[in-house]
Amino acid sequence: MGKLQSKLKYSTYKYRPDGIIEERVPAKTLQQYSPAHVDSVSVVAALNSDLCVSGGKDQTVVAYNWKTGNVVKRFKGHEREITKIALGSGSDQFFSASRDRRVLMWDLHRPGPPLQQLLGHALVVTGVAVSPDSSQLCSGSRDNTLLLWDVGRGQCVRSASVSRNLVTHLCWVPREPYLLQTSEDKTLRLWDSRGLQVAHVFPAKQHIQTYCEVSEDGHRCISCSSGFEGEGCEATLWDLRQTRNRVCEYRGHFQTVASCVFLPRALTSVPTIATSSHDCKVKIWNEDTGACLSTLSLDGSGPLTSLAVGDTSFLLCASFNRGIHLLRVDQSRGLELRQVAAF
Repeated sequence: MGKLQSKLKYSTYKYRPDGIIEERVPAKTLQQYSPAHVDSVSVVAALNSDLCVSGGKDQTVVAYNWKTGNVVKRFKGHEREITKIALGSGSDQFFSASRDRRVLMWDLHRPGPPLQQLLGHALVVTGVAVSPDSSQLCSGSRDNTLLLWDVGRGQCVRSASVSRNLVTHLCWVPREPYLLQTSEDKTLRLWDSRGLQVAHVFPAKQHIQTYCEVSEDGHRCISCSSGFEGEGCEATLWDLRQTRNRVCEYRGHFQTVASCVFLPRALTSVPTIATSSHDCKVKIWNEDTGACLSTLSLDGSGPLTSLAVGDTSFLLCASFNRGIHLLRVDQSRGLELRQVAAF
């Protein structure tokens, strides 16, 4: 991974705005906490301002206090790699999806087996999202199918299938009955959960869409593209209110962009988003102009698999080789992104 830039066929100067400096923090300056997992981490999500929940190839879901560096609880029930984590709104309950084709429901304060086991997909579950009121859950799979579940009863109430719609991610639009879904068919779909029907299909991209995220106000969304050597590898901002057309693109990664998040306004002085990529880099972008404001290289981490907002100062980034990275966004010297811990 570290030799990628030497193999590029094209100059990369156009992706590096003047004045942007890549930060590389020496390992000796980092706080090394006890590892959350013994293998690659596939997904990380922030449960609250202190705790994150993660899953990976070790088939374990882990609740971790990233401020103290302590494992709070380990949840075991899956038989294969964890692929996704979905959190309930204002709750200590959450869901994990896996390559074992199951979705399991957990409670942070309840020991023992999962509260629920949701079975219905024929292939690996690759998307899971909880409704704003936490009463419903939608799951998606490589079997081209979306299933809508009643959380209270643990029963599937609706299903829908679209040919070639290999789901890569799902997220719910805040305060709305709509879901966003990315797919290997290079499209971003908006679903109406009331009938589990496609409400809108955005213009197809040139590469597989790997991930999507909706802004807190529900007005905008971002999707990410796969790619290699700078072809594809972008994030795209879309408008959910009226035109639903592409608003801005964020280009500068050299491999697949695996995750993207809207950053809180309390964290930066301008509207910003952050992306993580298989090229071992995390970038912060000006949401309006598409300019790259900061880049952090996590050399040796392997592909970066997942990104989450910890609180108003920190990001959590999962990686293939080195667990979870704790990143701080610092505005004391401009906008600086640096790694402060790993676990």
